[in-house]
Amino acid sequence: MKAVIVAGVRTPFTKAGSDQSALSAIGLGKIAVRELLARSELHSQAVDQLVFGTVVHDPQAPNMAREIGLTTLPKTVPATTVSRQCTTANQAITDAANLIEAGAADVVVAGGAEALSNIPILASEKLSNILVSLSKAKTFRERIKAASRVRPKDLIPRTPQIAEPTTGETMGEAAERMAKQNGISRADQDAWALRSHKLAAAGIADGRIGQEIAPVYVPPDFEIVIERDNGIRTDTTLEKLTALRPVFDRERGSVTAGNSSPLTDGAAAVLLMSEERAKADGMAVLGRIRSYAFAALDPAEELLGAPVFAAPIALDRAGVSMADIGLMELHEAFASQVLSNLQQLASDEFAKQNLGRTHAVGHPPIESINVMGGSIAIGHPFAATGARITTTLLNEMRRRDVELGLLTVCAAGGMGFAMVVERI
Repeated sequence: MKAVIVAGVRTPFTKAGSDQSALSAIGLGKIAVRELLARSELHSQAVDQLVFGTVVHDPQAPNMAREIGLTTLPKTVPATTVSRQCTTANQAITDAANLIEAGAADVVVAGGAEALSNIPILASEKLSNILVSLSKAKTFRERIKAASRVRPKDLIPRTPQIAEPTTGETMGEAAERMAKQNGISRADQDAWALRSHKLAAAGIADGRIGQEIAPVYVPPDFEIVIERDNGIRTDTTLEKLTALRPVFDRERGSVTAGNSSPLTDGAAAVLLMSEERAKADGMAVLGRIRSYAFAALDPAEELLGAPVFAAPIALDRAGVSMADIGLMELHEAFASQVLSNLQQLASDEFAKQNLGRTHAVGHPPIESINVMGGSIAIGHPFAATGARITTTLLNEMRRRDVELGLLTVCAAGGMGFAMVVERI
């Protein structure tokens, strides 16, 4: 039984601390799932499973997928939460496809949500221990004794950081190192960022991007309606991007806020069905998952380089080459990462030394990559991006009558993902 993708939808992607800051990841996920079902004209009772993910987990809701499902689907629908850093939605989508192809489900909703405006703030380890002691104290004297151990420095909270636990290196620092190792210039990074904003602005202007977005009514009054991404800069120029200072290496660096993806709030969901069920229900199909692959590298090497290793595996599994790919969506964590990935895909030397291949994997012409911009402009809610890219790619393949498409996503931990999709 083959799995097909029937539809995809997302909320607006907005910068953390801005338009959607009042919403949790669960709240954003509910909006995406409800809108997906409504647009598909599919009754919630038809859904067999929900697979949803997040990266920054809410300690109060460890199975966020179940919380989303309890108010959007019948309470009898099982739900599971997945997490694989920036490839979380890709994990959800491939898990959904695997359920269908194993005969365990006919209809599955998959996706991810991130609310980086509302990250959990943790108490220091010492304060946590003291609070546990306080909760166990049985007498007033025991409570006073426990509380007296608190020192001012213990009250300083621990804020989550986007850093590798194994190396201590942040993703931005890794992107800076990637630029230096691969000779990616500041000028080229800024030019790619400008391209991302211009193409995304064109996608907004002609309505293509808007067709994928569900409006969000902002609580608590629900009078304000958010209908578009707020990170796309229609007025940016190369001069403005060039004027920004490097963030991670202020003296000799080239990675700036302008050529990096911003911290973002948002959710995205995709509807998958068995091909037989979709035909029986008369559902229009966007495409089929032809193959996929995950790959991983040592995070101390090229943290964001694993998509280059995943892509040839996915192509081989699909029985095609890069020359057969008509459109490509490549997640833009940083312009330095994008340009490094493309450089390595096009390199015979890299293929021989690192992939065990005699020739470069290659990539489609640049004009066929991220044709409506990418994460630098649109934004990057960690767990939602994979579903956004999947939806965008399949929609654009339909518009352009392209048979095969490829998407790649890099992720923390030195991981990467690639998937080949086809129109049917």
